[in-house]
Amino acid sequence: MAQNRKRTAIVTGASSGVGLYTAKALINRGWFVVMACRNVGKAGEAAQSVGLPQGSYSIMHIDLGSLDSVRKFAREFQASGRPLDALVCNAAIYMPLLKEPLRSPEGYELTMTTNHLGHFLLCNLLLDDLKKNPEPDKRVVILGTVTHNPDEPGGKVYPRPNVGNFEGFEAGFKDPVTMVDGKKFEPVKAYKDSKVCNVLTMLELHKRYHDSTGIIFSSLYPGCVADTPLFRNHYPLFQKLFPLFQKYITGGYVSQELAGERVAAVVADPEFKQSGAYWSWGNRQKKDRQAFVQRVSKQARDDEKAERMWETSAKLVGIA
Repeated sequence: MAQNRKRTAIVTGASSGVGLYTAKALINRGWFVVMACRNVGKAGEAAQSVGLPQGSYSIMHIDLGSLDSVRKFAREFQASGRPLDALVCNAAIYMPLLKEPLRSPEGYELTMTTNHLGHFLLCNLLLDDLKKNPEPDKRVVILGTVTHNPDEPGGKVYPRPNVGNFEGFEAGFKDPVTMVDGKKFEPVKAYKDSKVCNVLTMLELHKRYHDSTGIIFSSLYPGCVADTPLFRNHYPLFQKLFPLFQKYITGGYVSQELAGERVAAVVADPEFKQSGAYWSWGNRQKKDRQAFVQRVSKQARDDEKAERMWETSAKLVGIA
């Protein structure tokens, strides 16, 4: 590595929650972080609130719910000339109370666009930046969730994810189509389906590019961050009770700060230099809990679904 050059990570959704604390943990490890956020002013306030040192980060605008915004972000980052060592796809929206779907500027259902299609496009646009960086150990980390997997207790809750055969994507994903499987709109399922697509994206990136590039592609579930701003669109009573339930009943609660530390470890630490892995820490919040590679859901380890996801997503984002 060039003398005095800090390693650089882009972290999406870094203005709050897990993304913010991932940025902090990486900066504490000596990294420079590009905080890629929809609300630049909020990101600046958040950076100050957790004491990020001046010169250790920059803030760039991205709205993952708009594919044009994703393209603009990629162009602006590339114009900066900064080498890229890691991309962290963290940002997500969850809007369980919606009665009718919201749409992206392209006409696509917004949850799937923000959580999956925007990140899918971003990974593809920045892949060359990772490839051309001569330094070893470059990584792409995509955040997962236990709810993508119906085989896990947290994933058994109705509605369960089902991406089908990507009938909705194949049909163009515009009105009246709202769901990846072409079925009726269900906002919670839209979120879970998007997280299945996130894991499929990681595994397909690994299959297509790891051997030829050496880039490490991985995902993780850092634990149940029950008080994350992800739940800000849920009922107030849920926001109050869910953290208590996870802390005192299931034992699955993990703080935003500990989750950020775990994401940063997967981005930066040598013991996580394994491509195609989905990391988990189990159902405990202990800081010394050992990470392990967890098996993903049946859908998420289906090679045919992964290829179908890639082909249909590439068409929707305009890179096919």
